[in-house]
Amino acid sequence: MDSNWLQRGELLIGEERQQKLKNAHILVVGVGGVGSWAAEMICRAGAGAMTIVDADVVDTTNINRQLPALATTVGKPKCEVMSERLHAINPNMQVTSKQMFIDEENLAALMEEGCFDFVVDAIDTLEPKAALIRYCWERGIKIVSSMGAGAKCNLADIRTGSLWKTEHCTLAKNVRRTLRDYRHMHDLPVVYSIEQPNKEAIKPNPQGGKPIIGSIAYFTATFGCYLAEYVIKRI
Repeated sequence: MDSNWLQRGELLIGEERQQKLKNAHILVVGVGGVGSWAAEMICRAGAGAMTIVDADVVDTTNINRQLPALATTVGKPKCEVMSERLHAINPNMQVTSKQMFIDEENLAALMEEGCFDFVVDAIDTLEPKAALIRYCWERGIKIVSSMGAGAKCNLADIRTGSLWKTEHCTLAKNVRRTLRDYRHMHDLPVVYSIEQPNKEAIKPNPQGGKPIIGSIAYFTATFGCYLAEYVIKRI
């Protein structure tokens, strides 16, 4: 593909950073309502390689906010849809797709497969999220993490900052508690919102398990854009 497609981005970020992006391998874990948008923005900025990880398939309930979710993709693995999309944007991009949940047992093998320059954590489940963060901290791998984007809708309240200074975010509170032994050793850049969650947008799941939490595309997409911005400016 003609390298001219990157000329407008390079005018903003400079030739040196553009080259660093071209040489970079980014890991995006979770390509749902937040991670899919982060992956696409990083791809469109010119990253040379990306590994995407997600175990889920597209569900009709994803269509209101997730980039891979269309009426025509329901039932397909999210990683498969996103991989095709990323290649359609940049055919020269090296895309590795992993349809899997990460856990303590398989995390090391995943991380050792690629020499990742940056990790984007868009996981919404506490245990694997904390495991990924710990792994990166212990090995000095750059990581930026998304906190909760559900039950919120005010774009003006989105922030990028330290995990230890987040406000009004249940997921961040739980991550802090889980990682409290690292508080004085590590910082974690996170995207979060200071908006109070709308309690009326959270309902019990009649089938059990996680509650059903209201969400909307412009908000989760902006979280993804904030993650992408962090990576692109610090690659």
